[in-house]
Amino acid sequence: MGRRWRDGRGTLVVHGERGDITVPLEIAASYRARTKGLLGRDAVDGAMLLTPASGVHTFRMRVPIDVAYLDRKLNVIAVRTMKPGRLGLPRLRSRHVLEAGAGAMAGWGVRAGVRVGVDSG
Repeated sequence: MGRRWRDGRGTLVVHGERGDITVPLEIAASYRARTKGLLGRDAVDGAMLLTPASGVHTFRMRVPIDVAYLDRKLNVIAVRTMKPGRLGLPRLRSRHVLEAGAGAMAGWGVRAGVRVGVDSG
């Protein structure tokens, strides 16, 4: 699982109780892409994966977002909705962070204990 991703597009696969759900994914693996993240956007199409990452902030964000912290095996540790202008505390076991529009993750079945996959094509 020591996989290294590159900046680009892919698919998030949520392994939920109702079967697998796929979501368009933007991958931010470089320092520059992770630093920019969703800053300055009014919306995100699908989700964004920040990797490696253990925490995020929402300073200079325009909209609230859902944040899911993932361990090295892509298990969801925790999901939080963050308003703009907040600092999220780093999670000890977090290796990756997913971001999406507020409320989106609940609809996809992303919650603590769920495993996700990343298909980077």
